Amino acid sequence: MFETGPNWRRDVAFGAILVAVMIAIPFLGPSRYLIGQLTLFFLWATVVSQWNLVFGVGGIFSLAQMAIFAFGGFATGMMGLYLGISLWIALPLAGIGSILFSLLIGLACLRLRGPYVALLTLAIAQVMYLLIITDTACYYMEGVTCRNFTGGTRGLSKFGDFGFREMLGRREYLKGDYYLSLFLLSLALVFSFVIIRSPLGFAFRALRDNPEYGISRGLNRFKYQLLVFAMSAFFTGLAGGVFAGHFRVIGANVLSLPLLLFLISMMVVGGLGRAWGPILGAALVMLADEGMKDFVEIRNMGYGALIVAIVVLLPQGAAGGLEQVWEWGRRQLRRLRGASGPPAAGRAGTGRRE
Repeated sequence: MFETGPNWRRDVAFGAILVAVMIAIPFLGPSRYLIGQLTLFFLWATVVSQWNLVFGVGGIFSLAQMAIFAFGGFATGMMGLYLGISLWIALPLAGIGSILFSLLIGLACLRLRGPYVALLTLAIAQVMYLLIITDTACYYMEGVTCRNFTGGTRGLSKFGDFGFREMLGRREYLKGDYYLSLFLLSLALVFSFVIIRSPLGFAFRALRDNPEYGISRGLNRFKYQLLVFAMSAFFTGLAGGVFAGHFRVIGANVLSLPLLLFLISMMVVGGLGRAWGPILGAALVMLADEGMKDFVEIRNMGYGALIVAIVVLLPQGAAGGLEQVWEWGRRQLRRLRGASGPPAAGRAGTGRRE
């Protein structure tokens, strides 16, 4: 069974309007900077939407999402550089590889609980970071320059892109990356909405909110958590591959702790477990980041203030707050309709006998 109803129709309508607006923006003549920022927003929102499935819906305190993102990016780049494969072919292969990589992480981590999962998955991401930046061995010579297998501190590059420069020209190629990222985000959101409203989503939330009851009803905690962990990895890996193709380079900086905290703040601000939380959170945090880019000294303080304000004023995040406003508006509308309904029928037999 699949949950439908007014909320589902509202979400479909809102999503269709949002996608239509995003499709129209490049035709309005925006700057290249805005197109680039929106492309990055689509990629981060894709990652956060899948992380929200793991963290917010599944209740798994995993910090490995950026490790999976990096795996997808490096796998795409390496297949393009070392095997000469088109990034269009390398991208889905990297997505499938990300699923296998996530299964390895899940088998190692998901038998633990709570903060132990967070610590172990964070350790895996940091080990990947250290392995990349300490890669100093010469893998091949490019002229007189020695290149490392992972790119080392310089990052992996020269693996090509998605060919939009040749298709659209140097002035318009960013629009190709823009629409590719928007398409990926749309698929990831549809996938998230379907999972959240399906029986799988109810099972994930049951194990998150009351694991003892869920287990007593026959739910295998390890199997279901491993399932949501693996399912979310596909689009996360694809986002890493599109990121690599867009910037034409991928490096260890995608595993840095500041970026990890930046994306976690998107989940918190948007609302953990909320279907629209990733979009709202990514938009608000990136707008705050853009607004504070000239105030480097207080930038981190500004992030902290934003998160504290959201947690205190909107404990369920921006999406939860909007849902409360929406429901309040619906109640008020029903009340007004009830008050302005047809007048009650007159009482029979009101005449008096003389």
